Amino acid sequence: MNNIHSREAECYMKNKEKPIINPYITLIIGVSAVSTSAIFVKLATAPAPIIATYRLLFTFLLMTPIFLLFYRHELKDIKKKDWIFSTLSGVFLAFHFILWFESLNYTSVASSVVLVTLQPLFSVIGAYFLFKERVPMKAILGGSLAIAGSFFIGWGDFKIGGMALFGDILALLGAIMVTAYWLCGQDIRKRLSLITYTYVVYGASSLTLVIYNLALGYSFFPYPTMDWVYFLSLALFPTLLGHTLFNWAIRWLNASTISMSILGEPIGSAILAYFILGEVINTTQYIGGALILFGIYAFIKWNEQTKTNPSFENCRDSHPANSNF
Repeated sequence: MNNIHSREAECYMKNKEKPIINPYITLIIGVSAVSTSAIFVKLATAPAPIIATYRLLFTFLLMTPIFLLFYRHELKDIKKKDWIFSTLSGVFLAFHFILWFESLNYTSVASSVVLVTLQPLFSVIGAYFLFKERVPMKAILGGSLAIAGSFFIGWGDFKIGGMALFGDILALLGAIMVTAYWLCGQDIRKRLSLITYTYVVYGASSLTLVIYNLALGYSFFPYPTMDWVYFLSLALFPTLLGHTLFNWAIRWLNASTISMSILGEPIGSAILAYFILGEVINTTQYIGGALILFGIYAFIKWNEQTKTNPSFENCRDSHPANSNF
C-alpha cells in the first residue's frame, strides 16, 4: 500500500514539472509531421500495400537497435493475452494503411485525410461502450464542430460519385481499422512501455503486410529510387517524428486531447497538396479549416479543465489514438 502511495506521489511531482517545451507547440509540430503522410503516398508510384509495408517495415528496423539495447528484456514479461491483442492491434494497423493508402488512388488528399481522421469520433464512441470513458458535453460539441469542419474541407469529393466515392469509402473503412487498432491496445499500454508495445505492434503489422503482398502477388521490387525515398520518409516523419512528439506530449496532456488535435491533419495535408500536388483550396475548405481550429481549441479547453488534477493514471506510459498517418 505504501508503495502505491509512493508511486502516486512520484507521479504527482512529475506532473508538476514544467515541460521544456510547451506541449501544445509539440502537438502543432506533430500534426505538421503526420500531414506529410498523404503527400508521400500520393507521390509514390508503388501499389498501396507495398507503400504500407515499407513504411511499417522501415519504422520497425529503425527502432530495432534501440529496442535491442534497452528494452529487449521486457519481452519475457509480456503475457499470452497481451501477445494476442498486440498482434491483433498490428493486423488492424496494417489494414488501416492498406485501405487509406488505396483510397488516395481514387480521391483527393483532402477528402481522404478528412475521412480517415474521423477516428477520434469512433474512438470516443468505442471507449464509452467498452471502457465507460466519458467526455464532457461541451468538449463533445467542440469536437463535433471540428469534425464538421473536416467535412467542409472534403465537400467537393463528397458530391462526386463513382471512383471518388469509392475512395471515400475506403478512407472511412481505414478510420474504423485504426480505431480498432487503438481499442485493442489501450489496455495493453497500461502494462507495456511505449517502445516495447509499438515495436511488437509494428513487427506484427509488417509481417501481416508481407503476407498480404505475397498472397496477392505484389512485387517487393524493383521500384524507382524516389519511391524508396518516400518509403523512408514515411517512416521518419509521420511515424517516428509525429508519433514520438504525440507520445512525449501525453505526459502533460490526456490522450483524447492529442487524438482530437490530429483533426488538424487535413489542414496541413491540404496546404501541402496545394503547393506540391497543385490541388486547389476552395472557399469551403478555408471555412472548414477555421471550424477545425476553433473546434479543437474548444475541445481542448473544456476537456482539459476536467483533468487538471494530476493522477497516477496520467503518469502511465501511454500512446494516443493516431497512428494513421
